[in-house]
Amino acid sequence: METLKDKTAKGLLWGGVSNGIQQLLNLAFGIFLARLLTQTDYGMVGLLTVFSSIASALQEGGFISALNRKKEVSHEDYNAVFWFNASCSVVIYLLLYMAAPLVADFYNEPQLTPLARYLFLGFVISSFNIVPRAMMFRNLMVKEMNLITLIALTIAGIVGVTLAANGFAYWGIATQSIVFVSMMTVLSYAFTRWHPSLRVSIQPIRDMIGFSSKLVVTNVFTIISQNLFANLIGKFYSVTEVGNFSQANKWNQMGHTFVNSMLNGVAQPVFAKVDEDRERQLRVFRKLLRFTAFVSFPAMFGLSLVSQEIIVIAITEKWLASAHILSVLCIWGAFVPINNLFANLIITRGHSNIYMWSTITLCLLLLGAVIGAYPFGFEWMLWAFVGINIGWLLVWWWFVHREIGLRFIEMLRDLSPYLLLSAALTIGCHYLLAGMDNIYLSLLLKVLIVGILYVAILWMAGSVILKESVGFLLGKGRKEE
Repeated sequence: METLKDKTAKGLLWGGVSNGIQQLLNLAFGIFLARLLTQTDYGMVGLLTVFSSIASALQEGGFISALNRKKEVSHEDYNAVFWFNASCSVVIYLLLYMAAPLVADFYNEPQLTPLARYLFLGFVISSFNIVPRAMMFRNLMVKEMNLITLIALTIAGIVGVTLAANGFAYWGIATQSIVFVSMMTVLSYAFTRWHPSLRVSIQPIRDMIGFSSKLVVTNVFTIISQNLFANLIGKFYSVTEVGNFSQANKWNQMGHTFVNSMLNGVAQPVFAKVDEDRERQLRVFRKLLRFTAFVSFPAMFGLSLVSQEIIVIAITEKWLASAHILSVLCIWGAFVPINNLFANLIITRGHSNIYMWSTITLCLLLLGAVIGAYPFGFEWMLWAFVGINIGWLLVWWWFVHREIGLRFIEMLRDLSPYLLLSAALTIGCHYLLAGMDNIYLSLLLKVLIVGILYVAILWMAGSVILKESVGFLLGKGRKEE
């Protein structure tokens, strides 16, 4: 029988391998699209991302996490969630359909009206996928979830590139998004073989709404804070600048999503299984924290280091303006999976209210700081956005400390070896190769130097996380501590 450690390790392994492939697919299709399309094309879709994302959060309702927390889940529970989400999505779509001209007027872009009405169909389709996703999430079906994503990414990417190559511009990006959620929905039902019934009880919704409603509000404010910068650029500057920022943020998200997706598939279910043993939950949390830091810091600092080479080689010099933005965003991106891990612990402990108010406060603080920095220029706005997001880790730590007793010095011990080593190697390599003109050679040397030195130094220092990761990959997993 598999131990919790074995299930967690397998979940992380499948998440890592699959998400690595997913990001390669995203990279390949992204390169084709960026070469075919312009900053304005990306900017048009970027302006609407916040609206479609908020709509998706509202129709999801926080029920995936709510279902995961229940000791036992029946068909009645799943069925109630299905019909509730489907109904909400239709209502929200109709409201957004009517509001589309107002959005277009706000940004002074008339073409946004038909584009918005088309793009927003995606969250209606995705509403039918909430229950299958919840079932797979609850049962740690990481392999199946990642396989579904890979297939959907491939089909949607081919459609998007084909349309862009045939002159459909930003309509190609919008269609790619709709095809992706459609394939995710169809394949999820194929794997779970679940189907709704017409006999509906509202009682399960009443039981879960107290917890899930707080997650909805939280998710809405999370989306606003994540998309806040792009929308303020669209208001204060131009669609072209939104396109440059969206392109940079896309690469940043590909990086931290690789780590985040590994953890999201296992963190809440694993924390839930040890929820009644506070001491064990602390040990599990710290181990996942060390693993997250071990992967996230070198990956994201490394991406920051090679941002200019990556942008120029992959999508040509027409996107060079996004390279500097990417280098700054990646510093924040290194902390995104860590903040996400803390938030998952808070949710698992049943404190959706803490998660909600923390996220709302962060969003309002970001809004005030970015608007306050606007008179000083784009660069100040960018650093204000990044700095506050990173500093919010201290707030998450305080809540986790209250829940499971994680001391500040313990958090520093878990994070600092990987943070300091990654920062020292990337900064040193930047200055070492600063005068190199050949960007291909520069990219190769930076990756090799930082990668080899990072692994070598940790191995010589006796890093348990590194050696356990290597051991598991070689089939030499150790017994649970």
